[in-house]
Amino acid sequence: MSDLHEASPVETEISGESIHSQQPAGKLSRRRAFQVLAGLGVGTVVFQRALANVVQGQSRVTAEMVHQAEWISGLELSERNRESAARGLNRAIGTFERMRAVPIVNGDAPVLAFNPAPWLPPANAGDRGSAQLSERSAPVRPDDDERLAFLPVTELAALLRTRKVTSTELTKLYLARLRKYDPLLQFVINYTDDLALKQAKQADQEIAAGRYRGPLHGIPWGAKDLIAVPGYPTTWGALPYRDQMLEETATVAKRLEEAGAVLLAKLSLGALAQGDRWYRTMTRNPWNPQEGSSGSSAGSSSAVAAGCVGFALGSETLGSIVSPSRRCGNSSLRPTFGRVSRYGCMTLSWTMDKIGPICRSIEDAAIVFSAIHGFDGLDSTAQDRPFHWPPQRDLRDMTVGYFPSRRREDSDRPELQVLKELGVTLKQITLPNSYPVSSLTTILNTEAAAAHDEVTRRNLTEGLNSWPGSFRVAQFTPAVEYLRANRIRAKVIAEMRETMKEVDLYVGGNDLTLTNLTGHPSAVLPIGFAQRRGEEVPQCITFTGQLFGETELLAVAHAYQQATSFHIQRPPLEKFLAAKEADKSGGDGGENADDDDGMNY
Repeated sequence: MSDLHEASPVETEISGESIHSQQPAGKLSRRRAFQVLAGLGVGTVVFQRALANVVQGQSRVTAEMVHQAEWISGLELSERNRESAARGLNRAIGTFERMRAVPIVNGDAPVLAFNPAPWLPPANAGDRGSAQLSERSAPVRPDDDERLAFLPVTELAALLRTRKVTSTELTKLYLARLRKYDPLLQFVINYTDDLALKQAKQADQEIAAGRYRGPLHGIPWGAKDLIAVPGYPTTWGALPYRDQMLEETATVAKRLEEAGAVLLAKLSLGALAQGDRWYRTMTRNPWNPQEGSSGSSAGSSSAVAAGCVGFALGSETLGSIVSPSRRCGNSSLRPTFGRVSRYGCMTLSWTMDKIGPICRSIEDAAIVFSAIHGFDGLDSTAQDRPFHWPPQRDLRDMTVGYFPSRRREDSDRPELQVLKELGVTLKQITLPNSYPVSSLTTILNTEAAAAHDEVTRRNLTEGLNSWPGSFRVAQFTPAVEYLRANRIRAKVIAEMRETMKEVDLYVGGNDLTLTNLTGHPSAVLPIGFAQRRGEEVPQCITFTGQLFGETELLAVAHAYQQATSFHIQRPPLEKFLAAKEADKSGGDGGENADDDDGMNY
């Protein structure tokens, strides 16, 4: 997106100050229009004068203006056609102005809905499958609170069910940890103490009375702060919205409340779901606070890795669950598009946004996913598809795809050796490469600009990372090109379908853009550690599954995790706190590492 930001000759203050806006600051002076356009070298003097006149409502679109704008669409019209187009555009401007007069908020979705698997038969309403914990011996409560805080949901649930720990104890423990480590990691936007203690008390009373709701009953969690919860701000991590109060309850928050989970805090995200920088600061990686936690589910990922919540929810449009989970060493799931309702969550892209769990184990992710997925009648893309846990299918019946390596033989690749030992069949595959997939981010850019049109028309810029420039550029995307991108997207989906016919899932792959466009689910888990910037930081692996194939995807990821067990490691937070205390000189602690995945959405 930064390349687009720098290259466009029409990314000017004109669109930001809103030629046809209903906002009070909606007019540019003729002099200012000349200054902006001339300074950027846009068009000829004729074009500058014509556009300045339109800004002031003193002129109509002319054939010469059409001529100067033809580069946007890649057309070259005859003079006669320019005159005709000018007449049509003048009529269109009237329709645009009438539409702009209609109040629209971020949550108002278009009637168009993306279906990543149109070849599948309609979903069976109400058939969401079932999930329960794998059989295990009754756990013993740890001797110290540090170990208790880092237990996965599966073990916390057993302790709560057998009343070896109470939800109120856990809630107070996690609230204390959030406050202790937030100055170091900067992952909390707003606490929800009152709600949390109320929910925890209710959970304890119900469990004591034998009314156990399931494995999330009494488990404290954190919400990425684009998930609406009444009574608390939903800031979207962005300065213009830091006091925003939304009345609706997001479907995912409602479903977790129904499951008995306890909401501790609204956690940080990069401004408008971009990167890990929000309106106060940058969220940090618990394994190395000198670097950011990546984005945009920055706070959710950091808080889980630091043992400050039982689990969290994040969202992804183009890497925002996968990327911070890789950075912080979480065990997470980015579900199939359409698996989880986005109702009550900030929109970035109607056809790409997904909500998913960020956890300490893959089985935790399965349990949380089982609670939040399915049709709700409020998000037109959300549908019921069965998800079963524990999985019943034998791993020896599964085929896992992988990609050739130029540096190592298959026999020297540890991930393939673990998979072989699990009994799966390995098959070398190639991802679709017939179409310009990276160019299809036009879809995300255009939808994001439409979803946040207010940002451009009110000329909001402060604390929004690089979004304002991207939004301005996208205002000039022709509808024909947006639809062309979606037609190519359909071809990419068809090609991906052919690739996935050969396997149940695959491991690895540089596929964030591809799979976020096709809607395929991915699971992330830690597989070891490596030195980076002088600290031991997690190394992770990603598995990607069939559309709506979360059961098989998580089955393999869970088995892999059980065979390796790197997820039980804890970051040396006390060492970092001591270093921070010793370093009174301040500074913001360093910049975000690995910029290629630090600005995901």
